[in-house]
Amino acid sequence: MTREEKSLVIEQLTAQLADNSTIYLADISGLNADATSRLRRLCHSRKISLSVVKNTLLKKAMEKSGLEFEPMFDLLKGNTSIMI
Repeated sequence: MTREEKSLVIEQLTAQLADNSTIYLADISGLNADATSRLRRLCHSRKISLSVVKNTLLKKAMEKSGLEFEPMFDLLKGNTSIMI
């Protein structure tokens, strides 16, 4: 991923964090392919955006948002999925 692509992802995540009052972080790495597909379909049907994000990019977006996300920084380990 180029520096420009990373900057774009950070900007998009920052906007999503600022525009939504509720977000969920989840580790879905233990799900098999079928369970992951079912979760993605369920989220889509309920208008929930489910994305797997790089922890460093999400942390930078959280810092940039100006909102109080610091208590969540310790959770950003392994595979992180964000649901908005």
